[in-house]
Amino acid sequence: MTGTAARYLYLVRHGEALADQSGLTDDGRRQAALLGERLRGVPFPAVHHSPLARAVQTAQVIGERLGGVPLRPSRAAGDYLPHVPTAEDLPPQWADFVLAFLARFPEEDAGLGAALAREAVETFTGPVPGDEPRHELVVTHNFLIGWLVRAAQDAPKWRWIGLNQANAALTVIRYAPDRPPSVLFFNDMRHLPEELRWTGFPPELRV
Repeated sequence: MTGTAARYLYLVRHGEALADQSGLTDDGRRQAALLGERLRGVPFPAVHHSPLARAVQTAQVIGERLGGVPLRPSRAAGDYLPHVPTAEDLPPQWADFVLAFLARFPEEDAGLGAALAREAVETFTGPVPGDEPRHELVVTHNFLIGWLVRAAQDAPKWRWIGLNQANAALTVIRYAPDRPPSVLFFNDMRHLPEELRWTGFPPELRV
């Protein structure tokens, strides 16, 4: 009888993007290359990635450093709002801030984002069939990483907001069959030199 084994989910925000989001800056390519070097030797069967150019290019650079691992685009790894709360869902002291933040995005994004977020959870999380642990790499965007970390911690749905990722930082979540999910590390930038850290963060969040 086939059992279940642990899944190690490696989540990466794309490298630093050009102002028009059409691809990576030179620094963004350096970030991706350094992350690929860090991940060399991890037995990834593929690199899953968002279909947007900045994530595609990041995945390509990482994939080259991993020895030509196949690239697999996924809409579920894209850039979207994973959950849009109502005022009643929010603590009163934070409701105005959260709703003002979300008002910056088109209303039609909410329904599609919720469906894609469910697909991402179904596709990328939880233990895996079989007896061998699986290591999976997803090159994605800030919001989805926040959503999956929130889900791993059973935090309220709106708390994906405020979980911020730097460009080419690494977050790893372990899903074992016999225990709750574990966030092994979050927003890890140790593979990047000082001058390439914290891109994608506003100045007040750089520590």
